Amino acid sequence: MPINTRSSTVSRRNDILTAIHADGKVFVEELSSRFGVSEVTIRNDLDQLEQKNLLIRARGGAMKIEGRVGVDYNLSEKDKLNYNEKVKIGRAAANLISDSEIILIDSGTTTAEMVKNLNGIKDLTVITNALNIAGELINNPNVSLTIPGGYLRKNSQSLVGPMAERGLKNFYVDKAFLGVDGFDTKTGLYTPNIEEAHLNELMIEIANEVILLTDSSKFKKKSFAYICPVDRIDVVVTDDKIDNEDRRRLEDAGVKVIIA
Repeated sequence: MPINTRSSTVSRRNDILTAIHADGKVFVEELSSRFGVSEVTIRNDLDQLEQKNLLIRARGGAMKIEGRVGVDYNLSEKDKLNYNEKVKIGRAAANLISDSEIILIDSGTTTAEMVKNLNGIKDLTVITNALNIAGELINNPNVSLTIPGGYLRKNSQSLVGPMAERGLKNFYVDKAFLGVDGFDTKTGLYTPNIEEAHLNELMIEIANEVILLTDSSKFKKKSFAYICPVDRIDVVVTDDKIDNEDRRRLEDAGVKVIIA
C-alpha cells in the first residue's frame, strides 16, 4: 500500500514532472497504476502541478508546457529532475579544472554535482555565492574557499543583491561554471530571478572562460530574466539528448560542446 506522507507526495509529483518532460504527456490511469494510488489522487496531483504552471491539464491526463520556464524551483525539487544526467555532466565538467586554478561556481544542482568530483585537484581557489556549493567544499583541504556577501535566496541557496555584486567585482577568475533554467541557442541564457541574472552577468564579465553546465531538458526554453547571448559562452557541457540543431548552432557560434 502507498505511504500517504508529505514526502511521498512530493516525490511522486517530481516523478510525474520527470515523466511529462520525457514523454510530453501523461495519463491518469497509467500514473495510478505506476504509483499504486487512486486516480483521484493522481488527478489532485495534476491539478496542484497545473496551479504552479508546471503542466497543462488535458482530458485523461496532462501535457508539458512548451518553451518557457515559469517556476522558480527550490533546490530540493530541482535535484530530483534529470538526476542521472546531472551526475554525468558534473563529472565531465570537473575534468576541465586544473591544479592551482581560480574558479567561480554558480548555484545549482548540476554545479553541485561537479564539486563532488574535485578531490583530486590541488591548490584550487573557489569563489561561490552558493551555500550548497560551499557546504560541499568546506572540508576539502585542497580548496581555498571565498564566499562573497549578499542576502540569501532560499530557493537557490545563493547570495544575491548589491553586496554580492560588489564583492564579485573585486575578482578575476580563470573559469566560471554556470547553471541555467532556460537555454535558447538562438537568443541565450535565462533564469526565473532577475537578481540571479544580474549576478550571472557579472560572473561572465570577470571570467577568462565561461562554462555552462546544463542538461538537455533546459534547451529551447526561456524564462523571465535574460542573462546573456550565446556568444558569451565558451563551453557547454550537456548530455547526449541534445538536439542536433542546437548542437550545430552552438558549434557554428564557436562554442565547444562536450557530451557527458
